[in-house]
Amino acid sequence: MSKIEGIIFDWAGTTVDFGCFAPVNVFIDIFKHAGIEVTMEEAREPMGMLKIDHIRAMLAMPRVSSLWEEKYGRAFTEQDVKNLYAEFEPALMSSLSAYTDPIPGVIETVQALRNEGLKIGSTTGYTRTMMDVVIPNAAEKGYAPDFVVTPDETESYGRPYPYMIYRNMEQLKLSASWKVVKVGDTASDMKEAVQAGVWAVGVIVGSSEMGLSFEAYHALTESEKEAIISKTAHAFMQNGADFTIQTINDLPQVIEQINRLLSEGKRPKSKSL
Repeated sequence: MSKIEGIIFDWAGTTVDFGCFAPVNVFIDIFKHAGIEVTMEEAREPMGMLKIDHIRAMLAMPRVSSLWEEKYGRAFTEQDVKNLYAEFEPALMSSLSAYTDPIPGVIETVQALRNEGLKIGSTTGYTRTMMDVVIPNAAEKGYAPDFVVTPDETESYGRPYPYMIYRNMEQLKLSASWKVVKVGDTASDMKEAVQAGVWAVGVIVGSSEMGLSFEAYHALTESEKEAIISKTAHAFMQNGADFTIQTINDLPQVIEQINRLLSEGKRPKSKSL
């Protein structure tokens, strides 16, 4: 019988760093140093991409691009992208270890999935140098997937390209894309899953898409929580998610549901984005 063989998780905002705050503030700071005030929403929109691609995507936003031209009297260049990234990487590295706490429910859920015989892979928008900080810190706190791929290992073709997922499948010996589930917290995670032909699951609470800290989320009223959960779920579905879950604790139930669909001959739905 066809069953799910492996789960491929994103890192920040999905399994560690509730709300995905490590990179956001650094993006805002480096643009500020360049004389451009970007919003939290603009800093978050490309989240999940390789970080130099993220900077390029921010500079290409009409409002940011216009501010850049106003300030510098010209359109941004690839050298500007490189200059901003050269400032971004050391600033992120200096604070990254503080953002490696597993999100509540992750350790227990991953153990439950492993008990069912599932392999646990991962992809990220961080470089290998960044992950050299995150991986050991997260492991000390109880979270360690079976495999980690960064865009460095796929010639800098990060999300939404599917190659990091394929590397996980090869390493973990997963037999078919439709027996794999990708779990993430951004639009680019969903697009990565779609392009790899795997099941796409968006996790809502703690996500970069939601963009709230643990304290800010828990300070909301029930109706405010419902509204932001609904809005975040909609954003994931618009970007190709097959399922959304409120927290990682809901994942085993979704895996059961997918296994039922597989037994009926169903596959991840084909989506045109």
